[in-house]
Amino acid sequence: MSLGTYTPPAQQDQGEVEISDTFSPQLTSADLDVTESAQKKLAEIVNQSEDDIEGIRIYVGGGGCGGMSYGMTFTDQVSDYDTVLDFDDFKILVDVVALNYLRGAQIDYISEVGRERFVFNNVFAETGGSGTCGACGAAGGGCA
Repeated sequence: MSLGTYTPPAQQDQGEVEISDTFSPQLTSADLDVTESAQKKLAEIVNQSEDDIEGIRIYVGGGGCGGMSYGMTFTDQVSDYDTVLDFDDFKILVDVVALNYLRGAQIDYISEVGRERFVFNNVFAETGGSGTCGACGAAGGGCA
């Protein structure tokens, strides 16, 4: 399994920007649950990597009729806007924007005959929604 490494773009100096006192950079399992099977596989992947990585970044992309897409990549840098979930062998990093879409989700690793994958469960637990809409191809119709 080959994963790329994500490096956040350089942040522009905007003078002194203070992060709100209500921001906590620490994630808990209530924010993002990672099953034991997912933890074992992520630790295995990190330990096999020859790259110098800071952690595994969970990201949310796009949107649209089929809902958001979720993924993971290695990262070599923690930004000021990342939240962190620490494990013994690795860290999971989620920026605050992605966390709004992931809060309450579970990451699982499923190994079936001929198919292994990470699965994001309950990704709309906190925000509501189903990830599909009634008028598009994801629901059998056509997007306008």
